[in-house]
Amino acid sequence: MYDDTHEQATPPASPTRDVEAVESSIVGFLRERVESAGAAGVVVAMSGGLDSTMTATLAVEALGADRVLGLALPCHKTDATAATEAGVVADHLGIEFHRVQLRPLLHQFEQHVVPALTPEDDSGPTPTPDRALEHAIARLRMTCVYYAANRTNRLVAGTANRSELLLGYVTKYGDAGADLFPIGELYKTEVRALADHLGLPDPIIEKAPTAGLHPGRTDADELGASYDIVDSLLYRVVEEGEPAGVAADAVEIEASTARRLVSMCAETAHKRRLPPIAPVAERNRQPTADE
Repeated sequence: MYDDTHEQATPPASPTRDVEAVESSIVGFLRERVESAGAAGVVVAMSGGLDSTMTATLAVEALGADRVLGLALPCHKTDATAATEAGVVADHLGIEFHRVQLRPLLHQFEQHVVPALTPEDDSGPTPTPDRALEHAIARLRMTCVYYAANRTNRLVAGTANRSELLLGYVTKYGDAGADLFPIGELYKTEVRALADHLGLPDPIIEKAPTAGLHPGRTDADELGASYDIVDSLLYRVVEEGEPAGVAADAVEIEASTARRLVSMCAETAHKRRLPPIAPVAERNRQPTADE
């Protein structure tokens, strides 16, 4: 879909995959899920970054441009550039696209909700006010995405990759809330390799990854390492079962940083699971489609 040329992307953390097979698998997955749900298509929250561009591109390949809706949901002044870049991507893909400014909604939230729900003693081990507000912004965005999906009979296509999901580097019921994750099995470096295969433009592939919740803060700033290093570490520990210390030496990362990243995987496991349901006798069997 893109004709830009690009030097070979950083190899994925895992053994080299057949990118054409990966592309075909994801495209088939999107078609099957949308068809089985009886949905009209998908909605993608777009930031102009690699993951959302990749998700929208694969959705168009699978479903056609007329079945993909792109949304840009800027909340800060610094989001303006990202929203503009998302619009350029949407125009290139030929999909319907809407930009909705969330700053007024956030202002009302800060004026009415935050004061009412801020604990009197705000010095405990709970998340900082800024961090709690960042999660609230992610959930406001997902509320808008699901509203659009509900109004147009579409599914929400999440844009998280495997690196983010393993680390829990997503907001529960925010960007972690979706009906499907087309690139959720791909490490960030594998997403780059697929982007190179599909010919996505250089600026998108090379753009510094950011969650878009804190102006000027990149993923590398928060994680303490680039995805090239993070993915290599995670692959060795998660996929190959290496001890964190051994993997840290192999990828040349400080042992303390490696331990912290591996701990993130364990501590955020709840983000990758459905909420637990208290068991009641004779009530733990799931109904089938025929019942």
